[in-house]
Amino acid sequence: MGIEGGPRTAVVIGAGVVGLSTAWFLQERGVEVTVVDRDGVAAGASWGNAGWLSPGLAIPLNEPGVLRYGMRSLLDPSAPLHVPATLDTKLWSFLTRFAANCTWRSWGRAVQANLPFNEECLEAFDVLTANGVESPTIEAPILAGFETPRQAVGLLHELRRINRSGLHIDYEVLDRDRLAGYAPQLSSGVRVGIRLDGQRYVDPGEFTRSLARSVVARGGVIRSGFRVTGVDDDAGRLTVRSGAGDGVTADAVVLATGAWLNVLGREWGVRTPVRAGRGYSFTVPTAEPVPGPIYLPAVRVACTPYQGGLRVAGTMEFRDADAPLEPRRVQSIIESARPLLAGVSWEERTDTWVGPRPVTPDGRPLVGATNAPGRFVAGGHGMWGFTHGPVTGRMLAEQITTGKQPGALRDFDPTR
Repeated sequence: MGIEGGPRTAVVIGAGVVGLSTAWFLQERGVEVTVVDRDGVAAGASWGNAGWLSPGLAIPLNEPGVLRYGMRSLLDPSAPLHVPATLDTKLWSFLTRFAANCTWRSWGRAVQANLPFNEECLEAFDVLTANGVESPTIEAPILAGFETPRQAVGLLHELRRINRSGLHIDYEVLDRDRLAGYAPQLSSGVRVGIRLDGQRYVDPGEFTRSLARSVVARGGVIRSGFRVTGVDDDAGRLTVRSGAGDGVTADAVVLATGAWLNVLGREWGVRTPVRAGRGYSFTVPTAEPVPGPIYLPAVRVACTPYQGGLRVAGTMEFRDADAPLEPRRVQSIIESARPLLAGVSWEERTDTWVGPRPVTPDGRPLVGATNAPGRFVAGGHGMWGFTHGPVTGRMLAEQITTGKQPGALRDFDPTR
C-alpha cells in the first residue's frame, strides 16, 4: 500500500517515457495508477529520438556557442538550428529568455542541477530492466567524428568543463587510423574522433512500449485517445476530464505532456515556458553492421544502430508542436551528413519522423509539485528526456508519496 497519508491513486497525463516511468515508480510505492494520453504510448518525442542513454552528453542546450551559432543560422531553413519566420510573439518572448540564459553562468548552474540526474540515470534504467521491462539497454561508446582537429576543440572544452563540474566522463581522442575500427560508417573525410565511454543506447519506441506493458502487468491502466480538457478538484479528489465527457478520479495528478506541458501547467502556477524544439529522424540501410552510436557535432546529427540499419536524427526547429513534417528539414540532415558517412543508402530511408522535444529557456526541466494541491508536473528535459526519464519518475514518485522534495529536484521546481 502507499505511504500513510500519501496518495493511494494517481492519474498520469502523458504516455511517453517520462510519464510511464513516473507511473512505474509510483506503483513501486504502492500507488494505483491510470495513464491517459491523447494519442497513445510513445506517440510523441519518445518514439523517434536517437535513443541515447548518455550522461556524458546530457548537457543543457543554452551554452553561449549555441547563441552565436543560432544568430548566424536562425532564419536559414537548411540550418541545424532553425526558427521559421513567424509573428508568434510567445515564441519570440521564449527565445529572448533563452538567449539571456546563454551564458556560462546560467549554463553552469544547469549543469550542476542536472548532475544528480546524470549520476543516477543509468541505475534507474537498470531498476526497470531488472524488474519487468524487457527491452534491453545496450552498452556502447559514442563516437564523435570531425573533419579537422579544430572542429573537435569545442567538444573537448565541453567535456573538460563537465568533468570539472563533478561528473566524470572517460573519453579518448582517436586519429583516422583508429577510427575505422570503431565505426566503418565514418567516411574518409572524418579524420579525428572522440570516443565517449560508459554510454548506452536503446530502441526508444520499443523500450517505451515495454515500459507500458510492465505498468499494465503490475495492475496499471493505460487509456489512449483520452484528450484531457481539465482537472476538477472536489474536496481533494481530482478528476481528469476528457473531451468525450468522461473522467478519471484520483488523489494525485501528474502532468507529463512534453512540449504541451504549459497548456494545463500554467493554470497550476507553472510560469516557465516550455516550447517545442522539434527533431527529425529517419532510418537508412547500411552496407555493414553499425557497432554503436555515432555523433557528428559539426552538423548536429546523431546516429544509432536501429533494427539492422541506422537511425539518423538531427535539427532543432522551433515550430508549433503539432505542425506537419517539413521535408526540407529532412533533406538538410541528409546533405549535411552525407559527406561524413559511408555505405549508407540514403534513397532507401524509412520511418521519416518529426517529434517535439520540450525545451525550457534556462536549461533546467520542470519536475515537482505545483501551486495546485495534488498536482505535479514532469517535463522540459529538452533533448535528454529519454536519458533522464526513469530517474525523473523515480524522484518525482518519492516526492508525491512522501510530501518531501528530494534535494535533486530543488532547482527543477516548476513554479520557479
